[in-house]
Amino acid sequence: MTVQVLIPTPLQKFTADQATVSLEATSVDELIKALDGTFPGLGNRLCDENGKLRRFLNVYVNSEDIRFLDNQATALADGDEVSIVPAVAGG
Repeated sequence: MTVQVLIPTPLQKFTADQATVSLEATSVDELIKALDGTFPGLGNRLCDENGKLRRFLNVYVNSEDIRFLDNQATALADGDEVSIVPAVAGG
């Protein structure tokens, strides 16, 4: 399944300044592994030492927050769009 991944500006240094990349994956977890395999070092920015997404990152599949789906086990279909969005805090 080919999915489009929208890469936030702070992480584009890992993707040779590409804002969008296409990868094969059937789940969000598999996509993270594919991202790290294609762009070494990116996986460490996305996940902690236990393989869980870092707290300050939000991931959306077709505009749906994966926290309300199956988290990293969320299934992906051909043509899905995955957005990686750094959390913003302020007051």
